[in-house]
Amino acid sequence: MSLCVASAGVIKTLAVAAFTLAWTHSIEKTEWQEDWRVTPQGLELIAARVKGSGAGMEPAPEARLVDGWFQWRVTRPPQRELMLGNSGMAGEWRLCAEGGCRSFSEIVGHPIGAQPTTLISCPD
Repeated sequence: MSLCVASAGVIKTLAVAAFTLAWTHSIEKTEWQEDWRVTPQGLELIAARVKGSGAGMEPAPEARLVDGWFQWRVTRPPQRELMLGNSGMAGEWRLCAEGGCRSFSEIVGHPIGAQPTTLISCPD
């Protein structure tokens, strides 16, 4: 499986079967991460974790504190696509896979600014 990343007029294909989406909350300045899997049915959210709470980023009721992170499993159907906005207030979203993280500007090869970024499971 591959992940297609579309932003600012560019589409990139990444050969990843799983990835972590990471960002810093614009108000709380707290790190948030989500683990995703690329499947033929779409993008499946597996788990989430956050370094704190407040301002609309409360951990799920079943979350457990592990090594400074509130962590929890997520069960919902795969999403056909994931559209990410970029407020410019807290830095860019980062995609982490295979031991490294890159901003979406790095992935598409130029600054994306306030342009949305869309993630989908690439068609075969």
